[in-house]
Amino acid sequence: MRLHVGCAMWTHRSWQGHLLPAAERLRHYASWCDAVEGNTTFYATPARDTVASWAAQTDPDFRFVVKLPKVITHERRLTNVSEPMRAFLDAIEPLGPRAHALWIQLPGSFGPADIPALSRFLNQLPQSHRYAVEVRHQAFFTDSSAARLLEATLADASAEWIPFDTTAFFASPPTSDAERDAWTKKPRVPLRSRALTDRPIVRYLGRDDSARTTEGWQRWIDSIVAWLREGRSPTMFIHTPDNAEAPVLARRFHDEVRARVPELDALPEPIPVEPLTLF
Repeated sequence: MRLHVGCAMWTHRSWQGHLLPAAERLRHYASWCDAVEGNTTFYATPARDTVASWAAQTDPDFRFVVKLPKVITHERRLTNVSEPMRAFLDAIEPLGPRAHALWIQLPGSFGPADIPALSRFLNQLPQSHRYAVEVRHQAFFTDSSAARLLEATLADASAEWIPFDTTAFFASPPTSDAERDAWTKKPRVPLRSRALTDRPIVRYLGRDDSARTTEGWQRWIDSIVAWLREGRSPTMFIHTPDNAEAPVLARRFHDEVRARVPELDALPEPIPVEPLTLF
C-alpha cells in the first residue's frame, strides 16, 4: 500500500535556503516528496544526460509523471507525431521505473470529435509505459455520453484520466497577486473523482491560504482512503497559486491520509538544509 505525494516542480524560488539548498535540489526535494510533475518537458524534450541526472538524484520508487511535449499534444494534436514521440521516449529512458506515467495533457479545444485521434495515438504507443490523459474540454465533464466515450477509449489502452481539481480555488474571488494570475490561467471544470486504473493520479489546486487549501482537499482524503482500501496506489499533486509551501502541504496531505490508514508507510524525513555561512 503506497500513496505518493508531490508538487508541480522540484524547485521554487521561495524554497531556497528554507526547504532546499542551492545545489542538488531534486535530491533534497525527493526527501520531502516522493513524486513530481514533469511540467518542463512540455516546452521541450530534455537532453538524455539531463534526464540521467534526474534519475541519479532519486530512488527507483520515486515517481515522475512526465508531460508530453506540446509539439505532440497541442501543435500536432496527436497526429503525425512518430518522430517527436520517439525522441521523447529515448530522452526519458534513463528514468527507468521512475517514469510512473507519461502525461498527455490535451488543450481545451480537444473535444469529443477528436477522440478517434486520441484512440489511434494511444494504440500506437509502446506498452512499456503507463499513460495518463488530462482533458479540459467542458463536454467531457458535462455530457455523460462524451465522458463514457473518453473512458472507453482510455480503458482500451489501460490509461488513466487525470482530474485537475480547481473547484476549491474558484469557490471565491482571488485575494493575492498569485491568485489573480492563476484565476485567468487555470481551467474551470467540474469535479471528477473516478479512478479508471489501479494507479490514479490527481492534481489539486488550493489557495494561498493553507487553511482553505486543506479544507478544500477533504473530499480527496476520502477518495484516497477509499482507493487505498481497494488496493490502488494513488499519486496526489498539491498546487497553490504561489506554491510557497507546496512541499509542506503535500506532506500534510499524506499525514492526514495516514491518520485514517495507519498501515500506510510514512514519508522519509527531509534532508536538513545546512545554514548559509560567510566562509
